[in-house]
Amino acid sequence: MANRCFYVLISEGGSRLKIFDAHSDVLYKMWLDPSISFVSSDHLHISLDKLINTNSKVQCFAIYIPETVKHEQRFDVALEMIQIFYAKVIPCSPKLKLVRNRSDIEALSDDEIGAMLTLEGCDAIGANMVKLQTLIRLGVASVGLTWNYANAVADGILEGRGAGLSSFGHEVVHENNKHFIMTDVSHISIKGFWDVIEHADYPIASHSNAFAICKNPRNLDDEQIRSLISVDGMIGVTFVPQFLSDKGTATISDVLKHVDHICGLGGEYNLGFGSDFDGITQTVNGLENYNGYEGLINTLLKYYKENQVKRFLFENYLNHLPI
Repeated sequence: MANRCFYVLISEGGSRLKIFDAHSDVLYKMWLDPSISFVSSDHLHISLDKLINTNSKVQCFAIYIPETVKHEQRFDVALEMIQIFYAKVIPCSPKLKLVRNRSDIEALSDDEIGAMLTLEGCDAIGANMVKLQTLIRLGVASVGLTWNYANAVADGILEGRGAGLSSFGHEVVHENNKHFIMTDVSHISIKGFWDVIEHADYPIASHSNAFAICKNPRNLDDEQIRSLISVDGMIGVTFVPQFLSDKGTATISDVLKHVDHICGLGGEYNLGFGSDFDGITQTVNGLENYNGYEGLINTLLKYYKENQVKRFLFENYLNHLPI
């Protein structure tokens, strides 16, 4: 009975501002534990009840293949996570609708929530373009090229070699462009980042922060942030405590520091959020799960105008999505 999904309609409440969250690992957590229900679970940072109560408008669901999965099984695991998305997430409520682009989101009714599939790292496709094309046909709207280490596309940020895009990696970026797919630079090597900036039509960093504020290699330095802004890409401030503060613990005020810094570099219209909820075990004080967005919104409204906060939370990502 625990595996079944039931239709629910939960009364709306929470924040009055719409939210676009560009990264979560809900599918990974549900893949690890098939007994978890997306409807309402204390085991999930993001669940249907939390999305509805906190006024979510678009939630991205990443396909993340852990390093422990054998290479020859990774595409199968990606398909298993997509099956979870279509069998255990989308059917949970008539409020949830698959979205792939801006037009899909703009077509949502006021009480509907868009669910978007993304790929976190191309490990699942190996060096096989047909596998990427298959994932795109199944609904993937954003492709992260690496996790932290090397694959056939590029090196990740923790790979000592630090190589950029391979020949196959250039083909992947071209394929993304051809199908109006976002290319995600979170986790990629520094050289790979610059290769993407040069060749991608829709570059984003779905869940990365400012290196100037927190010296974690997963964060972007000022030159990288300025370059994403210059090509009209998006930067999703993430809630990973280790990416927010060198202390290793973080509060909402630490999130605000990264927002302030990116805005100071000219990123007011290129900034959003990518929580990484359900991909983290440690959380920000006051942002323990999706409901914590309310506290973040209240803090942002103390320092920014409401129209700016609306852009950070939703409109910037919407405006940068392919039509």
